[in-house]
Amino acid sequence: MKPLAVKHIVWVKALIHIVSLLFFANLIWLVLNNKFGADPVDGITHYTGIAALNTLIVTMFVSPIARYAKQGLLVRCRRVVGLYSFFWATLHLFTYLALDLTFSFALLGSEILSRPYLAVGAVCWVILFALTVTSTAHIQRKMGAKWQKLHHYVYLALVLAPIHFYWSSKSELIEPTIYFLLAISLLAVRWKTLKRIVFRPALKRR
Repeated sequence: MKPLAVKHIVWVKALIHIVSLLFFANLIWLVLNNKFGADPVDGITHYTGIAALNTLIVTMFVSPIARYAKQGLLVRCRRVVGLYSFFWATLHLFTYLALDLTFSFALLGSEILSRPYLAVGAVCWVILFALTVTSTAHIQRKMGAKWQKLHHYVYLALVLAPIHFYWSSKSELIEPTIYFLLAISLLAVRWKTLKRIVFRPALKRR
């Protein structure tokens, strides 16, 4: 397979935007046509949460696919997918804040402190927020080596997001279990990287 040119990456990014916006348009259509059934708040919360988790999983698939297919330029698409993951995660949080808590930030804080699954979800959102605001090339150059260390926290978000899904599920456990296994598989593919991240600092402190 011939290496992709920069112009091809532009089209891949355009496709990512189109697919993501179609899912958002579908969400609006479902809401306007009362397709979420008797509990629309739960339906919207589930839709946005799954979208955030799916895009996070896809983000983590980009590097292995680029390496396996020997298409290094594909890595340039990772940031776009990651931004959509943060978008859906924020919409997920906003849905809970607006429709469940009627914009009570005090109640949101107490709920996060009292419910472990919400605390885990909040940690995921904070990680995605930090990765999003530091994702530009300018900030990457400014932060230097610290940028890479910060962006390693995506691995933590990858593990915590399925756990949040699992804990928040009232009865359906098969779907969150599948996502958790996917996350573990993605971490296994990066075992050498993770070993370097986790064990090298410990060895330096000895």
